[in-house]
This record gives sequence, C-alpha cells and structure tokens, in this order.
Amino acid sequence: MAQELELEWWRPQAVQVSPLSETPPNADQAALPFWSVMAFTAVLLFSPQTYVPALAPFRPALLVILIGVLAYVSDRWARRLPIIEWNREISLITGLGVLAALTIPFSLWPGGSLAVLTDFGKTAAIFVLLSHVVTTMARLRLAAWLLTWMAIGLGVFALYNFMTGAMIDQGTNQDRLVGNEGALTKNPNDLALMVNLLLPLTVGLFLASKEAWQRLVLFTAVGVEAATVVLTYSRGGAVTLAVIVLAYLWKLRRQAERSFIYVGLLAAVLALPLLPSSYFDRMSTITNVEADRTGSAQERISDMIIAGKTILANPIIGAGMGMNMLVMREARGGWLGVHNVYLEHALDLGLIGLGIFLVLLWSCLRVVTDIQHTASSPDLVCFAQGLQVSLMAYATAAMFHPVSYQYYFYYIAGLAIGARTIASAAHGHASEVQA
Repeated sequence: MAQELELEWWRPQAVQVSPLSETPPNADQAALPFWSVMAFTAVLLFSPQTYVPALAPFRPALLVILIGVLAYVSDRWARRLPIIEWNREISLITGLGVLAALTIPFSLWPGGSLAVLTDFGKTAAIFVLLSHVVTTMARLRLAAWLLTWMAIGLGVFALYNFMTGAMIDQGTNQDRLVGNEGALTKNPNDLALMVNLLLPLTVGLFLASKEAWQRLVLFTAVGVEAATVVLTYSRGGAVTLAVIVLAYLWKLRRQAERSFIYVGLLAAVLALPLLPSSYFDRMSTITNVEADRTGSAQERISDMIIAGKTILANPIIGAGMGMNMLVMREARGGWLGVHNVYLEHALDLGLIGLGIFLVLLWSCLRVVTDIQHTASSPDLVCFAQGLQVSLMAYATAAMFHPVSYQYYFYYIAGLAIGARTIASAAHGHASEVQA
C-alpha cells in the first residue's frame, strides 16, 4: 500500500468544485442568455424607449430576448445538451398551452385566443430561460441583486410621481399615482404586484448577506419596496404585503433576524400619521366594501359571483384563452375581464385549465419547500425561503389581478426551478465527495 501511494504522488488530483461556489468553473457559460433575460426584464419594467424615442425603432425588448434565445440555443448545442431539460413544471406549462390550442376552435374569438396563446409562448420562453441559466449560486445571487435594484428604481419612479402629482384621475379624492411607462408597472395595481413579488427576494438576499454595508443597503431597499406598495393605494397590494410580513414573522420566529422585522413594523407604525386620510379611507373598503366611492370594490365582488355562476354552467370547455373579457361582457356589459387569476383560468380553459395551473403553482411551492428541508447551504435556504414567500404572495395577489398569462408568476417560478437545479447539483457533488 505504501509503495502504491509513493508511486501515485505525482498524479494530478481532479479539482472538486461545488455548484454552490461563488466562482463556478463554467461561469462564462450561459452568461449572455442570463444578461439578456435581465436586460429584457429591465425593458419590461422601465420601457426606456418611451423616454428615449430613438430606441423605439430597435424594439429593445424583442432585440435583447432574441439575442438571449439565440445565445442560449447556441450554448446548449455547443455543449451537446438538450435545448430543454424536461421536468414536471415544463410539462404542466406545455399542457396548459396545448389545452389552449385545442380549445381555439371553440373560442368566442379564435383569433384573439391565438394571439393570447402566442404571448403566453413568450412568457413560457422566459420561464425556460430563467430555469436553465440561473443554475449556480453566484448567478442566483446576482439575479436577486439586479431585481432588487430594479425594485428600488420602481420605488424612485413611484415617489417622484407621487411628489409631482402624476396621478390616475378616478373622479374622487382617491386619485392614484402612475407607476412608470413599463408594460408591467404602469398601472398602480400592477406596480404593487411586481414590487411585492420582488420584495421577498430582497429579504432573502439580506438574510444571506454577511457584510454590514450590504445588509444596510438591503434593509433600506426593503423599506423602499414596502413604501412603494403603500404609495400605490392598492388594496390587493396591501393584503399581499401583510401576507409577506406574516410569512417572515413565522419563518424567522426562532432566528435573531426577526428583530429586523420588529424594527420595520415599528417604523411603519410611526409613519402612519404621515399618510393622508384618503389612504385609510381606501384601505377600509377591504372589509367595508359598500364604502368604496369609486365602485371598484363592489364591481370586483359582483364579477366574482358572475364568473362563478358562469363556470358552474360551463365547467369543461371555457371561452378560449384570454376570452374571459367577452364572457363578462355578455354577462354584465363593459369591456373588463374578471380580476382574479383563478377565475380567469376557469373561464378561459375550464376547470381542467384551472387544475393544471393549480398543480403548477403547488409544484413550484413544493420545490422551494423541499430545498429548505434538504439544502446544506444556508444561503440557498435563504433564497428558497424568499422564493417560497414570493410564490405565496402571488397566490394571494392572484385573487385580485387579471394576470394569468403574463410574466409575473413565471419569473418567480423560473427562479424556483433554477434553485432546484442548484440544490440537486450540490447534493450530487456532496455524494461524489463522500464516495
């Protein structure tokens, strides 16, 4: 044995690098697709072509995502990897798309359903890209930082519009601010939804950070994001924010970091006198629906009842993807769809479509829950907690928003599946080291 060891001393040892490493050996691989997705996100949130018209002819959103897709396909091809690594979640998304395609002939407006399905294909592509390129701890951390800075930018826009009086005129003393020109954030309700989904990622980054200056920046970012939700006057946003706070109070109940939540809640209580009475008037309509002078709360309740009755009458085949607006128009007039993701799926694609979406949501929640129970990396656990709370936030906000086929949920879901890849690779690496 000793002689064998002496003869083997010269052999170079294979370098074992964990996928949890901050500098993975394949850091340059899939970098361009990753940055393309982040650039695409920035364009969606801020719409730079609106502020710089010279950019409009270049169609920045389409340009950066095409670069990302081509780079992604090229990278996978060069490494002899499948373009798509099929899993349960991709199968469910594909099933939702196939169901939508099969019901097009029965749609109230086939051409309209085809257009919505095409847009949904773009959403699914973003999910695939995120789940396939955010597959190292370094990249997940970087994504969280970039999304946090984007959330801060949304907050700066919101504060500026609030201070300058850029409001949506509702004909009452409850006029609400305009977010910005971004496709996902111009409407104040959409802005509240987007920021609420990003806030838990910021908290996860805060919990995973060790440097004092980083924690200070991130704690400030959490405050900016929470304040942005308040400035939108969004009732759904307020309910969702409360769910986020309660979720973290529970998750951190035995950790020292719970003191930061207490500090934040104390600051929020002390800031209450600074809020105008119109904010409290609007929030009171969450429980006192009849007090809403805009009539929107009453309409939402009425629409849910109408949608529920319609679904019971046609539970199998819906009106076609995106056609819930036409269903609601036939039932009560107007050109507004039902403001509820679950009812949208059921109206459009029947109870089968709703069932597929619910299984998809449950599957993503299960993924991040499992990571928290099995991951050996404390940082990965922090990010999994953030993604879980973000998915819980979406599940809550879905009761108030008509965003079934848009990017909001699929961004968080894509990051969740990417986190699973990181955890699986780390587990496999640990097994190899032990062997």
